[in-house]
Amino acid sequence: MVASYRAIPREQTVRLAKKTSNLFRARQDTRVPGLDVSGLGKVISVDPVARTADVQGMCTYETLVDATLRYGLVPLVVPQLKTITLGGAVTGLGIESTSFRNGLPHESLLEVDVLTGAGEVVTARPEGEHADLFHAFPNSYGTLGYSTRLRIELEAVPPYVALRHVRFHDLQSVQDAMDAIVDAGEYRGERVDYLDGVVFTDSEAYLTLGRQTDEPGPVSDYTGMQIYYRSIQHDDHDDATTPRTDRLTVHDYLWRWDTDWFWCSRAFGTQNPRIRRFWPRRYLRSSVYWKLIALDRKYDIADRLERRKGNPIRERVVQDIEVPIENTAAFLRWFLDEIPIEPLWLCPLRLRSGTREWPLYPLRAGHTYVNVGFWSSVPVEEGAPEGAANRRIERRVSELDGHKSLYSDSFYDRDEFDALYGGNHYSRVKKIYDPDSRLLDLYSKAVQRR
Repeated sequence: MVASYRAIPREQTVRLAKKTSNLFRARQDTRVPGLDVSGLGKVISVDPVARTADVQGMCTYETLVDATLRYGLVPLVVPQLKTITLGGAVTGLGIESTSFRNGLPHESLLEVDVLTGAGEVVTARPEGEHADLFHAFPNSYGTLGYSTRLRIELEAVPPYVALRHVRFHDLQSVQDAMDAIVDAGEYRGERVDYLDGVVFTDSEAYLTLGRQTDEPGPVSDYTGMQIYYRSIQHDDHDDATTPRTDRLTVHDYLWRWDTDWFWCSRAFGTQNPRIRRFWPRRYLRSSVYWKLIALDRKYDIADRLERRKGNPIRERVVQDIEVPIENTAAFLRWFLDEIPIEPLWLCPLRLRSGTREWPLYPLRAGHTYVNVGFWSSVPVEEGAPEGAANRRIERRVSELDGHKSLYSDSFYDRDEFDALYGGNHYSRVKKIYDPDSRLLDLYSKAVQRR
């Protein structure tokens, strides 16, 4: 990797020589030379006694979980899609249903080797010479350097997860229930180890409460004809006193969203039983849908079809945002009134550590936030500016004291972006570890490269 860095002309921006990505914003031209990461996709070691793993930066969570589950261990937070890399989840943030008790993936990071923008490999830890890089690395999206090795904490898990899908008929009740569960770690006297939710309408929302268990018994399978998110829904007469229950192996629970990319597989017809029956099971996974998305981008397929039908082209609205929990219902009401996208994913989180600071994505220690995920598109209104819907969402999130993840299109002006994402701190660290600006800066990468 260092050799490939040195082979890149100094006038050329350094990037990864990586054809695939879990980003939804524009990427650098992959035809020019980049950093060779072909040897960085493995698990180096698992220590079942210390409950740690040393992992190469481009190792996917699918590979990592396969290695750790042999010891009854998993990472403290396992993002929902199999092809997300550990390095990507740390430098670009990640989240999942353990985040209400375990925070975000970078909070279980013990140390990281980083190839910096200066072309040097340094080991960054919470304390010591490179502590500034350690704390600025999360949400830097490869603009300070790229991880080559990460050491993370693991936690023990039993073989199964027992689920309760609890229905709520109004958004305020969902907000109140999440707040109480995060504080208490239980719901109606039963422990909650995993917590996320789905909003279908303002009168149909669900929280899924998972409990770790070693009790044997039948389990469901959502890797074939059955679709996980559809299993959550109840009839109208059901309510919070009569939740639907389910059981999964811990492996299938971790990847419950990957088979249908949450619900986005419907765009490819794979939720149609007549199509799904003949779609090979091994191709029911997010990595396949990513390839279809790449083809659409390359050949502009979706917009061409819309024009042929006489419809306006569509604006991609693929985002994850976080708002303080007390503002969750307000954001959901606004979104459902203003943006024609459903369902929405909910995932509460609270920073695990009250002592460390993460300046590039500042969240209040001890305070609960809720991630809201929405991944679709809306018609472009005639005469509207580029990214009109995304701009409105950004404004509303800022009004509610929130942030949004930077893996997709962003439209902030420079001053607001710096205020939200640790601009002054980032600039100081950037000068130390990328003094010649070999890497793009965060604003250029997240906002300007559209």
